Amino acid sequence: MEKILSKHFFNPEARRLSFYLQNDGYEAARKALTCMSPQEIIEEVMKSNLRGLGGAGFPTGRKWSFIPKDSPEPRYLVVNCDESEPGTFKDRHIIEWTPHTLLEGVMIASFAIGAHQCFVYARGEYVRYANILQTALEEAYRAGFFGKNIFGTGFDLDVMIHLGAGAYICGEESALLESLEGKKGWPRLKPPFPAVSGLFGRPTIINNTETISYVPVIIRNGGEWFSRLGSLKSGGMRLYSVSGHIRKPGVYELPLGTSLREIIYTYAEGMRNGRKLKAVIPGGSSTPVLTAQEIDVKMDFESLAAIGSMLGSAGVIVMDESACLVKALAVLGKFYQHESCGQCTPCREGTGWMTRILHRILTGRGVKGDLENLVRVANNIQGNTICALGDGAAMPMISFVTKFREEFESHIFHKRCTAVR
Repeated sequence: MEKILSKHFFNPEARRLSFYLQNDGYEAARKALTCMSPQEIIEEVMKSNLRGLGGAGFPTGRKWSFIPKDSPEPRYLVVNCDESEPGTFKDRHIIEWTPHTLLEGVMIASFAIGAHQCFVYARGEYVRYANILQTALEEAYRAGFFGKNIFGTGFDLDVMIHLGAGAYICGEESALLESLEGKKGWPRLKPPFPAVSGLFGRPTIINNTETISYVPVIIRNGGEWFSRLGSLKSGGMRLYSVSGHIRKPGVYELPLGTSLREIIYTYAEGMRNGRKLKAVIPGGSSTPVLTAQEIDVKMDFESLAAIGSMLGSAGVIVMDESACLVKALAVLGKFYQHESCGQCTPCREGTGWMTRILHRILTGRGVKGDLENLVRVANNIQGNTICALGDGAAMPMISFVTKFREEFESHIFHKRCTAVR
């Protein structure tokens, strides 16, 4: 199967500008800037059915079209590389192994929306990878691909790489903007949306690293070509981060719509130690869990939504029969409690309540009514916060308890774990 972003993963030479140029690097950007209008680029991206690959799945071309056409204000492109969702590590691979692909996508996207300044906001823990990207950026500047009068077109573009401080909440786009402005990373109320009033109150487009990195191949080969690679409503390929109790964890670039069973048993080579599959989180820790009976599902936005889960960031976490799901959920609960920014009362207080209930169950002190209270608290959080972190904390709680209730009840009423040792 043809690879796009992952074609040169694990090849250190692929980081170099000389290698990238030998493989048609920056030719798509040259085509976009010299032969296409901004509107033509946006229309091509619309044809591709490229979706937001950070989690939300919003159509990328449509998002770009929201930039006010006649506004005289400066516009900004912001690349969200604050990859902090547990189970997700695909953006790290992009900036580590093929940084120029991201930078070329930045150039095309910036030209399409009329931005002359781009900020790449990277996770605070990604110091090594941000340095790799900075080295690639400096190479590109020296070659004249960034700065003034790119390709002699009169188009100017500067790019700045900014490291966060390790806050999960800054992966939420408006909290990211607050952080980028030097303020506390608290999500903003919407509207106004960033395309109208974003960074420094100016029109801003925020896209995930993977999303932007697919733009050059769309311009090179056409939107319709890219669209045909995926499913009906989700065009192209996707980087699936696969981890957990499997023989071959890693990042797999596959068409959107590939079945979860195929990802686990064909590409990740099945369960380790001959154990049975028990549960799968399909799209990063904030998405509802699936049982072993639900893995014949296409890994695209619509198919997972139809069975009550989400594709999210495509972080696939696989758990076998040795996993204690009470412990797994307690770990997730503690994470979301710690990472709550505290702005919204339901999330600030509710995540603490859920963590305490789970800790009580896990340590053999659970009582009748704990599961009902856990679900009740989660339902009171869901839909009642400014950003989606509250939903991300609540949905796993509800799905784990609903689908694996017997295991939780065993901890409460029999004081024993049913996980196979």
